Amino acid sequence: MYMPYTINPYLPRLRMEAANRVRYQKWSIRQTARYYGVQPSTVFRWLDKATMTNRNIIPTLSSRPQHHPFELKDEVVEAILDYRKRYRRCALVLHYLLLRDGYQVSLSSVKRVLKRHHVSRFSRWKKWHQYPPRPLPEKPGMLVQIDTVLDGPPSERLCVYALMDICSRWAFAWPIEHISSRASVRFLTAAQDSAPFQFRTIQSDHGSEFSKWFTKIAEHKGFSHRHSRVRRPTDNGHIERFIRTLQEECLARINRNLASWRKNIPEYINYYNTERPHLGLNMQSPLQVLRRY
Repeated sequence: MYMPYTINPYLPRLRMEAANRVRYQKWSIRQTARYYGVQPSTVFRWLDKATMTNRNIIPTLSSRPQHHPFELKDEVVEAILDYRKRYRRCALVLHYLLLRDGYQVSLSSVKRVLKRHHVSRFSRWKKWHQYPPRPLPEKPGMLVQIDTVLDGPPSERLCVYALMDICSRWAFAWPIEHISSRASVRFLTAAQDSAPFQFRTIQSDHGSEFSKWFTKIAEHKGFSHRHSRVRRPTDNGHIERFIRTLQEECLARINRNLASWRKNIPEYINYYNTERPHLGLNMQSPLQVLRRY
């Protein structure tokens, strides 16, 4: 990391100007030092640096120390990298293995070495999500939760997009072969076309199908997209409970193939929104709740 001891944008050019006064205008070291208000030893260093650069400035270097009295020994660093290459495990496991084999190193040092040598799984392009205040679901569309269901092994996997409005419990589901950001946008558009109200805030988890591209397209369509908080499973509790209901009352009772899902899931969704009584709605259906707005 670049850590300059000054952020003065004019200092690099000033250093070269002082060095040139000594080199070409024949000023003395002390005269130059008094003129620029620095120590004579500083002017000496500027002269040395001026002879080693072809630029018309002497850039500001990092003030970070090159060594530390408690820095890791080279053999420890090599051991960490060797264990990483050999076991392909995370820093916690590598730290345990190193201690077991007699190396004295802290967990933070293991993480730092992995990050410094670019062998950790951390991505520098990862988007760190912001968590704005969660809107209150006072009206339909104020807060809509969205998630996906993956069923079966990878070779025979089937997927279902699911969406629920928190105020009215109105739900929508859409079976598909593969999930992606583009499929998420198509599903969101289809859900909005079917909904009798306007979506305002869409909340999802951190799945790759709800990536930065999905956020941009959703905002372009007039929706606000927010992510559920990390390690807060209750943030998306309503849609998770709907997915369980969909699996128990629909998917478990029909044949497991895409054609059957595409035929039966819309029929179940229609029953869920118009006829099924909900405990959370005082035995009303979502359609009955929507009629009040």
